[in-house]
Amino acid sequence: FNVYPREVEEVLARHPSVAQVSVIGLPDAERGEEVCAAVVLRPGAPDAPDDIVAWSRERLGRHKYPRVVRLLDELPLGPSGKILKRDLREVCA
Repeated sequence: FNVYPREVEEVLARHPSVAQVSVIGLPDAERGEEVCAAVVLRPGAPDAPDDIVAWSRERLGRHKYPRVVRLLDELPLGPSGKILKRDLREVCA
């Protein structure tokens, strides 16, 4: 299945606890790639990645929701302010 990160990010950005999100694919033996969401929480939001997974599962197709959610203090950004997906893969692996 093709999963477009932007589509998943747009859904996860609507979660009440999520301040920022970036989605990447991680290698997976069964599926080829696994959806992983790197999330920066809003101040005071509960530290509950399983809740974000369950919430997204209700709103995305069964092959699109992230099975892995990594909570980060900040997303890695380059000098231009763009998210560094390569650095995210290292953090999420």
